[in-house]
Amino acid sequence: MAEWRFGYGWNTKELEQRLEHARTLGYNFPLVGPDSQEGSNWDRYYSESVIGHEKPGAVEEGGAFQIAWKAITEYQFSDPGIVMGHFDPNDELKGRSMLLEIKVFGLRYLCGVRVSDTRQTEDKKETRWGFRYDTLDGHIEVGSEWFFLTKKHDTGEVFFRISASWRKGQFPNWWSRVGFNLVGHRYQLAWHRLAYLRLRKIVGRGGLDLKEVPKGEKLVHTGPELNDSSLWILKQPVAAERVRQAGQEENPCPPDSEAVTSSSSPERRRA
Repeated sequence: MAEWRFGYGWNTKELEQRLEHARTLGYNFPLVGPDSQEGSNWDRYYSESVIGHEKPGAVEEGGAFQIAWKAITEYQFSDPGIVMGHFDPNDELKGRSMLLEIKVFGLRYLCGVRVSDTRQTEDKKETRWGFRYDTLDGHIEVGSEWFFLTKKHDTGEVFFRISASWRKGQFPNWWSRVGFNLVGHRYQLAWHRLAYLRLRKIVGRGGLDLKEVPKGEKLVHTGPELNDSSLWILKQPVAAERVRQAGQEENPCPPDSEAVTSSSSPERRRA
């Protein structure tokens, strides 16, 4: 089961030990068969938003796409007030095991995931890169999450998309499960909105807010403190307006470019 603590997290040595253990864990759901994500008994959702602009054409060297991709693959798009990632920067992206430290009302849950697939495609219309991680044994959720970054060659717009299929997993106690039922969805929505807000700020400042990955160190704690994590308590229209304002201030976006969310993904993904 997921480890949990109240009021404080885990030190570097503890995280290193738990990351080593996570490498030995299997997935907490089958990747093929009737109980895999090929079935229909999964909650599916996605969100998508413009997070930057480049000149029309192929991806620019050092431009919005490459800056955002660095932030995404290093998990620096995630607001550390909600979810902080811990991983070994020496690991290749595909196959990387990672610990997610999930924070809710002073409680912290440490759960494992693994990057099981990556994608890089390019044609005349767009460049699209992405990766997927899957939950490991003991995670409080069960399922997969895709992260896609796309540049439209005709407009120069750079889109970020989060697409997931999931179910509830193993909770360390009954009251954690009750709490997740009460506030889990709200935290998920907040995490999505903040991801786009953070990426726009990171891209708009040319990547200056990105933390440097320390060379020679085994474990990285990701996530610069860019935003007020209390945004999760705001109502959706207010949150959308905050995202719009950030886009206009740091990296202008069209009026309709706030994060679009859906509780049912239009694409049937295979795990």
